[in-house]
Amino acid sequence: MVKPSQVVTEHQSIPLIPPHGGTLINRVVTGEIETAFRRLAATLPRVTLDAVALADLELIAVGAYSPLRGFMGQADYRRVVHEARLADGTVWPLPIVLRVAAQEARDLKEGQRIALVGGKDTPVPGEVVGLLELQEIVLYAKETEAHQVYRTADPAHPGVARLYTSGPVLLAGPIWLLDGPKTVPFPNYHLTPAETRAAFQARGWRRIVAFQTRSPIHRAHEYLLRSALEVVDGLLLHPLVGQTKADDIPADLRLRTYERLIANDFPRERLVLSLFPAAMRYAGPREALFHGLVRKNYGATHFIVGRDAAGVGDFYGPYDSQRIWDGFSPAELGITPLFFENTFYCYDCAAIVTPRTCPHDQSQHLTLSGTRVRSLLARRQYPPVELVRKEVADLLMSDFVPPVPTIKRASCAD
Repeated sequence: MVKPSQVVTEHQSIPLIPPHGGTLINRVVTGEIETAFRRLAATLPRVTLDAVALADLELIAVGAYSPLRGFMGQADYRRVVHEARLADGTVWPLPIVLRVAAQEARDLKEGQRIALVGGKDTPVPGEVVGLLELQEIVLYAKETEAHQVYRTADPAHPGVARLYTSGPVLLAGPIWLLDGPKTVPFPNYHLTPAETRAAFQARGWRRIVAFQTRSPIHRAHEYLLRSALEVVDGLLLHPLVGQTKADDIPADLRLRTYERLIANDFPRERLVLSLFPAAMRYAGPREALFHGLVRKNYGATHFIVGRDAAGVGDFYGPYDSQRIWDGFSPAELGITPLFFENTFYCYDCAAIVTPRTCPHDQSQHLTLSGTRVRSLLARRQYPPVELVRKEVADLLMSDFVPPVPTIKRASCAD
């Protein structure tokens, strides 16, 4: 029988920017090895993954979370929570852990192999999706994590609320993903880090800017993207399509708005559209830094950081997600942030501008944000053309059925 520890499947480095930690991890098994692992999994205890854990499993396995090879153990978890670094000192701002209920962990033992199974809220309910080599079973303090990572213990924060309802036990150890990605129902746009790197190399790009979004592209986004394209070779448009808040616009509708915009309004040869299957944590500064480091693994050399990136409500200052980058040296980050001020439409300027370029009174300014778009859609009001292009607004007005909003004000950059 083939043992997981006997398999070495790390990607050969693509000569672009080095992955975070130096090696692009690959923990995906296919073919005969996958068949052997499935036979092994039939004999193992099982742990069920929710949608967030399944996405993390996949992203570890394909190298998006390099240098991680599995779910974090105690040493990594504690240093990440308190210092935004792994145990070896590598910058890493968010805990990537497998949280389970105490009852589910009760009969497990360190040193076991565990079969990982898709839960009811995943695209693969009941299916064995991976294996975990269980090295540690860890108890953790939720309130400490909330204060350190989210800067708040308020359950009104959606990331904190999810944390408080999760299990109190962490299962840690290396993982294997069986038969490739599981989470994104749009295979044409589901590129792994190795695939985006190959795409950039084939295009001859050396300087690539990545953009993270969980909203349709509105005019402020367009301003950021066009500005960035002036100084790089190409753009990785990399919208997050994992679990988000209930009032966010669904991923399939957002994808159609991206397709329509790209077809008509951007130089297609200078853009790669791929989907990022992670869940939103809404961790503000920590998550903005995390999003940048992950895009480094996808091959990006630059990362756009706008106002309140990855933020939610009023939990973070408008530029906290930019200031956090100053706490680390450029050499240890390896990816260059492109910081942008708050953008708005000025009627006197007749253009999208920032406080750096507009001299006019705020009465002439139209706020541009994903929250504003959702608010107008919820009232069945067409977003003005200064906020969203008409063809995008037409799609949103025809197909978006908004739920009751739960949190107000989101990032202009997100």
